[in-house]
Amino acid sequence: MKPLHVLLAALWPLMAGAQEAPELVVFPADEIALDAQMFVTRPLLVFADSPNDPNFQRQMDLLARDPVSLANRDVVVVVDTDPAARSDWRQKFRPRGFSLVLLDKDLQPEIRKPLPWDVREITAAIDKFPLRRQEVLEQFPGR
Repeated sequence: MKPLHVLLAALWPLMAGAQEAPELVVFPADEIALDAQMFVTRPLLVFADSPNDPNFQRQMDLLARDPVSLANRDVVVVVDTDPAARSDWRQKFRPRGFSLVLLDKDLQPEIRKPLPWDVREITAAIDKFPLRRQEVLEQFPGR
């Protein structure tokens, strides 16, 4: 039987990697082009009239809890908290106050919510999208 310290030394890289959770990547609306996302990503738009909006802060906290699930579904988070800047995203989707808008890869809005949503709810909705179902079938043809 191997000594415990040898076993722990062998498992250390696995344990260390498990502790490092990936961070949520967020793009300001003025730094990411709307048209460049077509059939590449699923933009999740988070609009607010101010970064101090409690709903905005809650939404960002909820998203930060599980960035891996979002990344697995090609979701990019785009935030716009400045109505005066009149970004392309804001002009196209015309939010009022806090708004969560989930687009599919064809950039069509699939879901609009006036309140924060949990990652579990977001990913469950994405998994019902026709394009997502097609991706899963292509990735796992036997299912």
